[in-house]
Amino acid sequence: MEILMDADRLNAFLATDFPQVADGCSIRSVAPDKLVALLQIGDQHLRPGGTVSGPSIFALADVAIYCAILSRIGPVALAVTINASIDFMRKPAAGRNLLAECRILKLGRSLAVAEAMIFSEGSAEGVARCSMTYSIPPKRQ
Repeated sequence: MEILMDADRLNAFLATDFPQVADGCSIRSVAPDKLVALLQIGDQHLRPGGTVSGPSIFALADVAIYCAILSRIGPVALAVTINASIDFMRKPAAGRNLLAECRILKLGRSLAVAEAMIFSEGSAEGVARCSMTYSIPPKRQ
């Protein structure tokens, strides 16, 4: 399936439609088999002990998977998460941004299933793995 939205178009879409996440989260690259997103870690993402909070990791996965799906279907703002599962595997490296590498596993007319592996920037060991299912609204006739 062809790419309908590249990284620049996805970042512009986030800035317009989801400015609440566009400040710290950006799409780095889009390829037919993988999307890479970045969460720029700031104090607002940290929990006591100086590690990145689970909700911040989950938010990166959700934005990355959403954008991976939009890269294939176009700017459908009303595509929504209907199921999510996340496994936290290890503590993120201190003082490093997080990267999400996403793959679409199934893209149908009404449902999309994808997964994201989250890494501390510069590390090959995964911090978390997330799988999500999105509902895609019907196209207007």
